[in-house]
Amino acid sequence: MVSHSVWIVGTSRSGKTARLVEQFCNWVTSEKQYTESFYTKKTGRKKTGHVPEFLYLKQTEPGVLVLAANDDNRRELGDIIVTSTLGKYPVRAKTPLGFFQDEVILFWPLLINSLNLKAQFPVRLRPETEQELATKLWRPQLDEEILRIAGVNESRLVRRILDLLQLAAYSGVPCEDIAQILAKGLGENATTLEPEFLASLLLDWRNWCLERGLLTYGIITELYSQHLLSDRNYQQHLTKRYQAVLADDVDDYPSVARLLFELLLDRGAVGAFSYNPDGAVRLGLGADPNYLEGLAERCRVEILNGPPPESLSEQLTKQMVELVTEPMVMLSLPKTVHSIQTTSRAQLLRQTAEVIANAIQSQQVQPEEVAIIAPGLDAIARYTLVEILVKQNIQVESLNDQRPLISSPIIRALLTMLALVYPGLGRLVDRDAVAEMLVVLSRKQQPPENSTDAMNRVSTTDAIHRVSTNIDPVRAGLIADYCFVPHPDRPNLLPVSVFERWDRIGYAATTAYSEILEWLEQQRSQQELRLIPSPISLLDRAIQRFLWNGSNLPYEQLAALRELLETAQHYWEIDTRLRQIAPVETTPHTTIIEFIQLLRRGTITANAYPVRPIGGARKAVTLATIFQYRSSRRSHQWHFWLDAGSPLWAKGGAATLFGAPFFLRDRLGEPWTAEDEKLAEEQRLRRILTDLLSRVSERVYLCHSDLAVNGQEQIGPLLPLVNACVTVISEANVN
Repeated sequence: MVSHSVWIVGTSRSGKTARLVEQFCNWVTSEKQYTESFYTKKTGRKKTGHVPEFLYLKQTEPGVLVLAANDDNRRELGDIIVTSTLGKYPVRAKTPLGFFQDEVILFWPLLINSLNLKAQFPVRLRPETEQELATKLWRPQLDEEILRIAGVNESRLVRRILDLLQLAAYSGVPCEDIAQILAKGLGENATTLEPEFLASLLLDWRNWCLERGLLTYGIITELYSQHLLSDRNYQQHLTKRYQAVLADDVDDYPSVARLLFELLLDRGAVGAFSYNPDGAVRLGLGADPNYLEGLAERCRVEILNGPPPESLSEQLTKQMVELVTEPMVMLSLPKTVHSIQTTSRAQLLRQTAEVIANAIQSQQVQPEEVAIIAPGLDAIARYTLVEILVKQNIQVESLNDQRPLISSPIIRALLTMLALVYPGLGRLVDRDAVAEMLVVLSRKQQPPENSTDAMNRVSTTDAIHRVSTNIDPVRAGLIADYCFVPHPDRPNLLPVSVFERWDRIGYAATTAYSEILEWLEQQRSQQELRLIPSPISLLDRAIQRFLWNGSNLPYEQLAALRELLETAQHYWEIDTRLRQIAPVETTPHTTIIEFIQLLRRGTITANAYPVRPIGGARKAVTLATIFQYRSSRRSHQWHFWLDAGSPLWAKGGAATLFGAPFFLRDRLGEPWTAEDEKLAEEQRLRRILTDLLSRVSERVYLCHSDLAVNGQEQIGPLLPLVNACVTVISEANVN
């Protein structure tokens, strides 16, 4: 290919991704011209329309690796490229970690030979399963004294230690060097555990996983960076498959991504990389923007100057950053910035929702043009905003609303059903759980809705309001009181006739209860005869019989059910692998008990899939944290910055992983001081302001309450902006 590698630098929405796609199209054009010339020299004839394009493109075995910072961006970038080239060019779109995982699994036989591993197909561990297994492995060593020194509970400590392995792998540091780096970084800090102790736990964990063919994100990344990338056979296969690489938003990539890029560039591939100096959304979570920026020395640098079109960036960024960094400066913000100020947070949530509802109803703005952005969204804030807006017929879309699966009533009902079918689970079910199960499993079949609006409804509140059941909560409570028989081994449900006044239940509820009871008895009988392959099959049967039943389930319920089945399948797959390696003497249903307890601890969240609706964009207000909103790369006409006085704005809406600064390549192992933390927060806040202002085009509302939800006064870094607002909406004039 005749093009050289390109390093594209620009702020948010400055056209970096479009320039990447343009560069790719230029490569395709250059390749086509080159291969047409090659075809003419080879055959003595010019290429005609009768010769399929792939016949001459395959002469050079082209392949392009396309990388994006997260899965949503990957889908969008892949779609844009396929559309721009009419799908005629081989493209592989992945996230960096997704690419590492695919390569490790694809070249697993090579790793088996080089590391002397057992010949077995690898299985990836989900984070929640990883934490559970690591806790069991380390529990003998994590005594009360260790937890006291660490100052956190067992679950938090295990997650913190596992994150160290992941951070080290992302930075290209082998597991054996973690102790040395932590020792240098922590110094004489007596409030933490010994680095050698932490490193020994991680080495034991890594070796334990490799012996069983189990892979975590940290182990996958370490295997790729420490073993595959340095293997000559793999290098030959890699460079043969890819002659070009496109990487969007490399400021959010881990350090090891640069090792991959440099290998490809050294072997003659060309690259196009986009970099946002005001991005670095995942800094502190494994990204290393400064190290990735070093790739610019090998590329032709293109700087996209100028603010994004239709944004408030040029008008407000300089003033806001100056006010935040130098609070003594006397400035007033223009009329495009408004302030909503109250005393309590409850008032703030209500007034913010009312301002949005009034603006939409007066047609000043459309729902899809509004975004509510907060440093953190607790359940009360999320519920309050959604409830008020939905009552005004305004839909709300929560970005990556990752609530625990156990928070869904249908999930709790299905787990209760498991406890009633399998023996030995009676201690996991009680009267209230049985009543909830009866309500959920007795839902009425709803007629299908054909309108686009009905298909795109995403609000949880709206979904609940549209569901009707044959057994209401009052009747379900009566049935559970009189018909549920607790037992540690065989809890049971009796016929409704044992209730003296069972006529009060009504025909519809009695019929629905009898059908549930009959179905449970059938499943018990089949389970005793071992006709149910696994609990996964039983869950699927219950979903088909009671929940699906030919109806259209709400979007959130479909996402939760899908995640439940995937989680269960993964859990039993891991359990089967562990029993094959080291059989253990346990009761037949111990795995079911552990699975239910895992869900009840709230460690598994439902990730809605597909993440994008079919058809047009949802006409809904966007609700997101700072981290979620910046990661999604969205933009809106109006922004509502919730809790503007919160100190969490300096944290970027995402917690930094323990030890993350120690593994940045430009300061590997250097201590992290209070001055470093202060400087990092100032830089992060500047990036947040610049990024968000690039994503809003008309108005910004600073929503501030004097008191936080815990009653403490809010004096965060954005408070000078609130005080500099000319337009103020308060309790007195909100209506």
